[in-house]
Amino acid sequence: MSAESRRALEAIIMVTDSPLEPQVLAQLTDQSVAEVESQLNQLAAEYAEQDRGFQLARVAGGWRFQSHPAMAPYIERFVLEGQSAKLSAAALETLAIVAYKQPLSRAQIAAIRGVSVDSVVRTLEQRGYIGEVARDPGPGQAVLFGTTPQFLERLGINSISDLPSVAEFVPGADVVEALEHGLRVDALAVPAGDVSNASDDRPTLDDLLDGDPSA
Repeated sequence: MSAESRRALEAIIMVTDSPLEPQVLAQLTDQSVAEVESQLNQLAAEYAEQDRGFQLARVAGGWRFQSHPAMAPYIERFVLEGQSAKLSAAALETLAIVAYKQPLSRAQIAAIRGVSVDSVVRTLEQRGYIGEVARDPGPGQAVLFGTTPQFLERLGINSISDLPSVAEFVPGADVVEALEHGLRVDALAVPAGDVSNASDDRPTLDDLLDGDPSA
């Protein structure tokens, strides 16, 4: 890696406001894409070895400088409260559905959430996190939504495949079994139409999850 090409790559990436693709960097520095990729990987490794407060990361198909994840507490102190509007819980839920199930239509999103999603989808479109990626070939040719490069950029990932598996958010079989057992106990303990017979001594869900032998 020549000192000149190193400095050129660092300077270009430093002033950009979005990830730069290797092809663009190759054109700007009169190098091959393979050479640029090799140099950027070496630079990224060097910054990591030096334990810098920033890193050179591959994001959304391009390269950019970003703060090191370990510095997040200090960045949070710097960012003023309310400096940028936060997404609502409904918007985050909808965004997660689109990210993991894309492409899908408004009607499909609404069917999963069980409520109308028109306003939430508009908000996510305005923020640039989702957009039209295709049309349903069926009747009506509904718009199909998917996530955008900006979504990848904000999460700091290179592709949708880098998202954590949904299985990581699903409770284990032992927890599910305990929940089901708790529901069965509750249903059997109170005769139909006779709520007054419910006993305060029935095992609670906490008892079941904690493995209380009396449960």
